[in-house]
Amino acid sequence: MNKLKVIVACFLLASMAKAQFRVVGYIHSGRQMPDISKVNFQKITHLNIAFVNPDSAGNPILPAGLDSLSMLAHMNKVKVLLSIGGGSHNPYYAKLLTDSMRGIFTEKLISLVTTHNLDGLDVDLENDVIDSNYENFVKDLSARLKPMNKLLTAAVATWNGEKISDAALKQFDFINIMSYDETGPWAPQRPGQHSSYEKAVNDLSYWTVTRQLSKEKVNLGLPFYAYCFGTKSGSYFSFADIVSKFPGNENKDEIRPEGGGAIYYNGIATIRRKTLLAKEKAAGVMIWELRQDDPGKYSLLNVIDQEVHSSQ
Repeated sequence: MNKLKVIVACFLLASMAKAQFRVVGYIHSGRQMPDISKVNFQKITHLNIAFVNPDSAGNPILPAGLDSLSMLAHMNKVKVLLSIGGGSHNPYYAKLLTDSMRGIFTEKLISLVTTHNLDGLDVDLENDVIDSNYENFVKDLSARLKPMNKLLTAAVATWNGEKISDAALKQFDFINIMSYDETGPWAPQRPGQHSSYEKAVNDLSYWTVTRQLSKEKVNLGLPFYAYCFGTKSGSYFSFADIVSKFPGNENKDEIRPEGGGAIYYNGIATIRRKTLLAKEKAAGVMIWELRQDDPGKYSLLNVIDQEVHSSQ
């Protein structure tokens, strides 16, 4: 009987470990309720609604359709977090994170979580906003969220990872590595792949080896979009655009369109390979951004889901 109990316990642990692989999807909400009709909530574990940012008085400006979106996600047993920050500059964080303002701002964020029945906060503060007050800010958030069994997560980039202290990193339940944007339209003199497999390997190594985070606290970020260099087609495509405008390129990572230039992205094969890498070296993947996926047979989210549930 004892031997049977051990076998059952091992089976349950193995099942739990498999179920815990995270698929975190960001969705960018604006002034209008985002079109989510093509998002398969059954294939993600966490939804990060981006972005919630403050006005000059520290009042968070809520994204459109927050409660409806959260309710739909919860109906599908998906955890919902509000993401603050983002890559765009917000002029108020420097003041709001200081000792004199931080407590008030923190309480306003906590109030959002409780009032709207959310599962936590995601901190996507980037660039100069990661200043000397960042550590104390995430410590304050953690101190308020953890007793309520709410999550505190972060989006991080390796290129400025040294700005985030070890003490700050310890506050997060897990981090989402932004393993993309190595280059882009803002750097036309550096055309090339912005989210290579090699970059994913190096980013995971930095956060798990150099910064010594356990793999259980790390998710690998995957892009569902393309950057264009020197083309006549603009500077940005979603993966859905790639599928519709350039049929036959779903498994590639680069297109040389008529008229010159190049388009760089992650196709099906690379997303599959990166998901397998995350299964080995991390505990999940993160997606920017869910609505950029192809809604049909070339869905990258479907590819991720297939590999997550593969026994290999």
